[in-house]
Amino acid sequence: MNKQDLISKIKKLDGLTQKERSELIELVNTKKKYGLVWEDKAEDVEEQLRNNLPVLKEVKEKAIINDDVTLSAVEVPNHILIEGDNLHALTALTFTHEGAIDVIYIDPPYNTGNKDFKYNDSFVDKEDSYRHSKWLSFMDKRLRIAKRLLSEKGMIFISIDDNEQAQLKLLCNEVLGEENFITNIIWQKKTGASDAKTIDTITEYLSVFTKSNLYQTEIFNRNTESYDLKRYRNQDEFFEHRGPYYLDSLDRGGLRYSDSLNYGIKCPDGTICFPNGRTEFVNDGWTWKWGKTKLEWGIENKFIDFRKADKKGSGWTVCYKNYLNVDNENNLMNRSAPLKNMIIDIKNADAAADIKDIFTDNIFKYTKPVKLIQRVINFSNNSNSTILDFFAGSGTTLHATMALNADDGGNRQCIMVTNNEVDTKTEKELLEKGINKGTEKFEAFGICQSVTYERNKRVIQGYTNAKGVDVTGLEKNNLRYYKSEFVPSNKSETNKRLLTSASTELLCIKEDCYTDVTAENGFKAAVCRIFTNSRGKFMIVVYHSREQIEVCEQLIPFIQTLEIEQAVKLYAFSEEKEALAEMFFDVADKIEAVPLPDAIYNAYRATFKTLKLDKKEPVSRETKATSVEEVAELFNEDQD
Repeated sequence: MNKQDLISKIKKLDGLTQKERSELIELVNTKKKYGLVWEDKAEDVEEQLRNNLPVLKEVKEKAIINDDVTLSAVEVPNHILIEGDNLHALTALTFTHEGAIDVIYIDPPYNTGNKDFKYNDSFVDKEDSYRHSKWLSFMDKRLRIAKRLLSEKGMIFISIDDNEQAQLKLLCNEVLGEENFITNIIWQKKTGASDAKTIDTITEYLSVFTKSNLYQTEIFNRNTESYDLKRYRNQDEFFEHRGPYYLDSLDRGGLRYSDSLNYGIKCPDGTICFPNGRTEFVNDGWTWKWGKTKLEWGIENKFIDFRKADKKGSGWTVCYKNYLNVDNENNLMNRSAPLKNMIIDIKNADAAADIKDIFTDNIFKYTKPVKLIQRVINFSNNSNSTILDFFAGSGTTLHATMALNADDGGNRQCIMVTNNEVDTKTEKELLEKGINKGTEKFEAFGICQSVTYERNKRVIQGYTNAKGVDVTGLEKNNLRYYKSEFVPSNKSETNKRLLTSASTELLCIKEDCYTDVTAENGFKAAVCRIFTNSRGKFMIVVYHSREQIEVCEQLIPFIQTLEIEQAVKLYAFSEEKEALAEMFFDVADKIEAVPLPDAIYNAYRATFKTLKLDKKEPVSRETKATSVEEVAELFNEDQD
């Protein structure tokens, strides 16, 4: 019996509750013939999403903004650092960046059993019988959301070692699609040591997948240095656009023989020559590389050259021209070779040097070299890409992004996510000094604030390195700092208004508009906010208030005065898009109206389904977590 027939029978069974019927259908749909099977272990951070919707709150005093650059017409990337659990941040990003991320690089916990992986606030050690299940549950949720964030031409790189490499490959086959697998890049991270008990492991891996296999040949960069430019030493004065060229012999041997490629060619002196210097037809396995029709085309278009076979002037060699800028069909091309899946010239010791150079001390152990992440980012041929790292650690990915932009003039934007965990040793020292958890002094020692943020702050503003040399900052960058916060998920009228009000920072990120011009245009921030990117793009947010109708009427003449190349994004508290369109009918051609908070609810609804929260029972009823039925009702979803 096929799956659909079985599901139809289940739907017709009597004596089952709606929940029981849904679970049976789920079992049928998820039954696997091949692949990973693991025990799904619930996470506390996942359970938080039953009652709360994540939003992002900007910490404005931590913003690093180059005013000179921002006020100019130059487009400068607004990089984003989010402090918080990455599951919550990824959920928020499904509203701001669904289908908009070009490159994801992550360096997740390797699950070595040596206090490198925490699950529900406890380290997972080698004796934990659910060690691999916990890691797979942890990665599965995050990769499923990450897939939704990737653009159609997006790619993801995942650092991993032997502890979970095999499991990760199978998991990614399931989540991202086996057909979208590119390769495992092998990185030789060290040269090795002589004290290994068996075989010294000197490599790690970068597992590479794409969102779709439709664009794989065009989205990956190529090695343009793989061709020896010195070889192209001839220049054709009549065809300068073809670039320099070198000559190659038209005859070949040792390959599959064909009579159609073994024919006579008339040379400049009227003699007839055959392959391999012969003057008559002989079937000895040698042929020309081109057929007669292409040869005639080549002679007519000056792709064929005749050279004397020897210094005495006897015989002829038939050659064809290999141009740098066109192929031998006269099509424009960029001669290059595929990049290789082996990195051997960058070592892990470089990472420690990077950190020490900035902080004059190796304050963070688990990091990757800047050059390695630059290499990874450069596998993409898009120099204007949006890059995401939701295991940001010390912030290497942002550092690498900014350095790469400075090198090649790109305009890549980087989004980083990391928690603000304080390491065990520092935590103990702080508590002994009477500095308690949750205080500003305690939080200042967390990884996000003291390492990730501080590192990139110095990279942007400049610093004095470990050798006492002043390093110029990469000033053509802005960095904005956010913390993940929550709004109650119950769809009461009060909570809808609260979510709309709390969505401002999310909307600024989504539209990349941060300059607030509300007051200077005569509006009150309590009822609406107006933002611009200072380059002709505008975004307006209208909140719920007694003055909402009045302020909307006032916004119409303001919008009419704007000189814009793209529609103003107008987000307003409203039950439906049609009502907004009617209210702003006079400027319909200049705006794109989006009702709030439904636009956010819709994005989060899909995430809840991705996490299957609408199918899972709460871990504990004592926590008063929203039930399966309540989650389904919350998002108006049919439980079937």
